[in-house]
Amino acid sequence: MATLLKFPRLVLLVSFLLFWLATWLGGRIRRLQPNFDEDSRADFSVIQGATLTLLGLIIGFTFSMAVGRYDQRKIYEEAEANAIGTEYARADLLPEADAARVRDLLRSYTDLRILFYVTRGERELQKIGADTSEMQHQLWATVTAPAKAQPSPVIALAVNGMNDVLNSQGYTQAAWWNRIPEAAWSLMFLIAVFANVLLGYGSRHLRPLLLLILPLVVSISFFLIADIDSPRHGTIRVHPQNLESVRGSLR
Repeated sequence: MATLLKFPRLVLLVSFLLFWLATWLGGRIRRLQPNFDEDSRADFSVIQGATLTLLGLIIGFTFSMAVGRYDQRKIYEEAEANAIGTEYARADLLPEADAARVRDLLRSYTDLRILFYVTRGERELQKIGADTSEMQHQLWATVTAPAKAQPSPVIALAVNGMNDVLNSQGYTQAAWWNRIPEAAWSLMFLIAVFANVLLGYGSRHLRPLLLLILPLVVSISFFLIADIDSPRHGTIRVHPQNLESVRGSLR
């Protein structure tokens, strides 16, 4: 399930085939049953309507969860850019040699953060993660050295700004790990399968083309949710425009 959810297009294909098969299976079961009487038809309509309503509500809530996580990733990207820009300005509070070193490191660090947002390959991400960790150690060591040598409230501002830079990266990473739980996806798939089985079971006189509508609509909904919830492999992704803007100003 975890591997499937990383690729929204695969979610679209698998879910459509699964739901279409569920609809076909419901139709096959229906042909083996006698015709509904009026009471049975009314009871079935209630069950079918309740199942479809529950499916719609769960899809809506899950879509809201995915959008919330997407917005959170955008907010933290902006926060990272602001923290880097602020610390770049506060580097003036450090001794001249340390200030130049911090600015050089911040430019390289910003390039790494931009790569974090645009890279998709796992090996490249591992290298970016290692380089980012090493760069953070260098940045922290550069600002804490003068603070230890000559403690002052002015230098403390630069140290505090660097702390914000490092914290913002941690918040961003946590937001990218925070995705819709697999249990919620499993529940959605299960309810969608039941809904499509009921559609096929109650649609003895519907044309085959009409039986494709619900599986297709639900599959597209799942694809959209998976796409928004997938930080790297989706079509809808967070572009580091704030970081790129800050990088352009770090001259």
